[in-house]
Amino acid sequence: MQPLAERMRPKSLDEFINQKHLIGENSPIRIMLKTGHIASMIFWGPPGTGKTTLAQMISELSKRNFYELSAISSGVKEVREIIEKAKNQNLFSGGNSPILFIDEIHRFNKSQQDSLLGAVEKGWITLMGATTENPSFEVVPALLSRCQVYTLNSLSKEDLDDLISRAVSKDEYLNKKNITIEETDSLIRFSGGDARKLLNGLELVINSISEEKIVLTNEIVTKNIQQNLAKYDKSGEMHYDIISAFIKSIRGSDPNGAVYWLARMLEGGEDLKFIARRLLISASEDIGNANPTALVIANNAFQAVTTIGYPEARIILSQCAVYLANSPKSNATYEAIGKAQQTVRQTGDLPVPLHLRNAPTKLMKDLDYGKEYKYAHSYENNFIEQEFLPDEIKGTTFYEPGMNQREQADKEALKKKWKGKYGY
Repeated sequence: MQPLAERMRPKSLDEFINQKHLIGENSPIRIMLKTGHIASMIFWGPPGTGKTTLAQMISELSKRNFYELSAISSGVKEVREIIEKAKNQNLFSGGNSPILFIDEIHRFNKSQQDSLLGAVEKGWITLMGATTENPSFEVVPALLSRCQVYTLNSLSKEDLDDLISRAVSKDEYLNKKNITIEETDSLIRFSGGDARKLLNGLELVINSISEEKIVLTNEIVTKNIQQNLAKYDKSGEMHYDIISAFIKSIRGSDPNGAVYWLARMLEGGEDLKFIARRLLISASEDIGNANPTALVIANNAFQAVTTIGYPEARIILSQCAVYLANSPKSNATYEAIGKAQQTVRQTGDLPVPLHLRNAPTKLMKDLDYGKEYKYAHSYENNFIEQEFLPDEIKGTTFYEPGMNQREQADKEALKKKWKGKYGY
């Protein structure tokens, strides 16, 4: 029997969850299907939002041949073989170009992506790629310029609740069982918003219960999923769980945990640049100004990994992960920008104080733009106290130095300058 996620795969565009901007009436994809002109495109969105299914459905509705490759296990050789098939098909049949779907296209390197260019440009294939990473960074510009990029929305809790209900009521196998759904929070939390993972988890739990009447609660779901978690690990379903454990080990100053989870990702074939990007984020979010060199090292590690590749890149990632784990920690700048953005959302576009405004014209000068501004470099120690926030929020503290040696030194310097303002 097929897995539940496969059995519940949408059979029509109308069955898709939360993607009406792409497949609703007068949407880009509906228009393409009506006109018969299918452009090459890249679907960008979280796991389990329907990227593969959408590509397959476009192929069926447009009556085009469908070839599928995974960027994890395929290379230039496989790409060229399919392009040759597609080219011959076009020459002899004169029909529409077949669709070549590449899952996780961001894992293709530059030469692999370049091998697609000619076939896309000549119309031998219609390329469809799926990626969880920003195509602007992961797809070469020449290929990106030949494709439309469509973003798939994340699934909300309501969407996932609805999917569970539909599976229990409409799936031919589950419909025969006596299933009552009392709680779904645990199942949804485990899924991480991934519809495929949600349905696989639901099926796993139901198949683990031998009672005639099945009552789904958070406790039962957690117990059964934890007992069977390794099954999902082998199939790559724990992609986001493992990267979470990796970053939390670094945040928790445990180099041993960091190296272990790094090894798990490397052995599982994780994208090296994905790991390196997360190290960059951690260097700023979790270490920040407690050790500014961490960001420099993480950035250098990212550049080195991009240049060198596997297997040597594992050494660089390990060095960086251990360095970050051993660094002093501070999330002060992360918290500061969060508070500042929240204030902006609450207070709107407050006017810039006159003394801080630019005055390139005579009229602006006549209106006192910049009149009371004090040029810091003209004063002792390059500092003079003045107000830099709008009147409505003056004195608001966004940055609170962390409890580490470097930022505490910053705090002492701020105290001397601002003399109690901002709480310093």
